Amino acid sequence: MAKGGPPPLPTRPLLHGGRRRARLPRLIAIVAILAAPIGVAAAAWLSLDDGGTPRGASTPPLAVGSPAVAAAPDEPREPAPLIEAEPVPEVPLAGVDAFHIHLRKPPRAGLVFDVDTGEVLWRRRPLLELPIASLTKIMTALIAVEGGEPDDPVRITPEALHYSGSGVGLLPRGKRVRFETLLNGMLIVSGNDAAIALAVHLAGSERRFVGVMNRRATQWGLQCTHFASPHGLEDGNRSCARDLAVMTRLAMAEPRIRRIVRRRQVDFRFPIKGHRLYLYGHNPLIRMGYPGAIGLKTGYTDAAGRCFVGVARRGGRRLAVVLLNSRDPAKHAPKLLDAAFAQ
Repeated sequence: MAKGGPPPLPTRPLLHGGRRRARLPRLIAIVAILAAPIGVAAAAWLSLDDGGTPRGASTPPLAVGSPAVAAAPDEPREPAPLIEAEPVPEVPLAGVDAFHIHLRKPPRAGLVFDVDTGEVLWRRRPLLELPIASLTKIMTALIAVEGGEPDDPVRITPEALHYSGSGVGLLPRGKRVRFETLLNGMLIVSGNDAAIALAVHLAGSERRFVGVMNRRATQWGLQCTHFASPHGLEDGNRSCARDLAVMTRLAMAEPRIRRIVRRRQVDFRFPIKGHRLYLYGHNPLIRMGYPGAIGLKTGYTDAAGRCFVGVARRGGRRLAVVLLNSRDPAKHAPKLLDAAFAQ
């Protein structure tokens, strides 16, 4: 062995009671102490949800050795507003007509049905999609009575004064008009200005209100119905006799609508000179004094022709007729209803 060199290695390993074995527990303890913070950090990281917790957010501390705690579920998102409605009444087209009738120059499409049961008594192209003119206002009225109360004040905005076609015609710009007065003006004299005023009041704009109309049509399963305005002047307002029958059943189930559409004329206090507004209806059944006539709505444009939904009650039965592009609703409607009541 060279002088000053390292000491010789032991010839036997230290197995029992040797110095290396004595150091082993101490090393394990040191490693455990050093690893503890890393374990805590890992546990905290794993406890986060998939998106992580933003920096600075307060989270409960995790104690060493504490049981794992599942992350709290995310708060449910607020659902989008839904328009709630009664179960949609049916107008089934299965079966045969209860009567046959000859109409000179018949309407392009039509339907006669029982308002209370939905039974179809006569049909002509019930699913043919056509422009419906102011029959559009039946849907506008259905949405209006759900969204507004009779005494709600409605401000007359410039949009309501920039209209074409029929109108109440005396709406005072910037002033407030009672909600139910406008509803009468829309349904009795088919006021396009009143329809616009109600739409803007309820939805903030005509466009948004039309969106509500089309969503409602989808919810009700009105497959041949689409709306382009709350009043129906555009040709994009389209439907079919069957879908209009569904809307008629819904409208005649609403007391406020029933009360309005049976009127031949009405007057209201109004913020104009003279302080009275007089409204005179267009319903041909009511104007001619047809027995039992109780509603509902007329419509006309060049593209749609003369359209009409009429309702009458006799002997406890309520029957309705839908006419689309009729040459003469004042002749067709009574003839069809007479035949239906005779059944």
